[in-house]
Amino acid sequence: MVGSANAGPDARQRHHPEASKDSDRTRHVTARRLAMVAATAFLTINIWTGAPLAALWIGSQASNQRVLSMGAVAVVLLVLAVLVVLIALALTWLSNSYDELIGRPPGEHRATWLRSMRAEERTHVASKVGVTALERVVMASVYIAVLALIVWLAFFAGSMVPSGLRG
Repeated sequence: MVGSANAGPDARQRHHPEASKDSDRTRHVTARRLAMVAATAFLTINIWTGAPLAALWIGSQASNQRVLSMGAVAVVLLVLAVLVVLIALALTWLSNSYDELIGRPPGEHRATWLRSMRAEERTHVASKVGVTALERVVMASVYIAVLALIVWLAFFAGSMVPSGLRG
C-alpha cells in the first residue's frame, strides 16, 4: 500500500520506459502542430495586411516625390506580388509538412474542371481525408477578411456613386 501511494509518474516511467518515450513524442508532435498552426495564422493574417502595408511602405520609400508616380506604383505592385508569392509558398510548405507530421496521405490536388468525369467526387475524397487545422485557419482568415471588406464597404467607405451622378 505504501509503495503504491508513492508511485507517481516517475515510478511508472521507471517501470515503463516506452510510455515515457511515447509521452515525450506526443508532446513534441503536439508542440510542432501548435507551432505550425500559429505560423499559418501569422502568415494568413500577413497575406491580407502585412504584405500590402509593406509593399506600400517600400513603394513610398522608392519614390523621391510627394506625389504619386508610375514608378512608385510599379514598385508597390512588384513588391506585393513577390511578398504574396513568398507567403503562399510558405503556406504550401507548412501544409505539406503538417500533412506529413499527422500522417495524412499525399493526394492529387487538381481543380474540379481538370478532373476526369469518371473521377471520384470531391466530397468523397474530402470525407476520406478531412480538413486539417491549418486549412481551418486559412478558411477562417478568408472569412474574416471578406466580412471585414463587406463591413467596410457597407458602413465606412461612403457612397461609391460619383457625386455628379447622384440625384
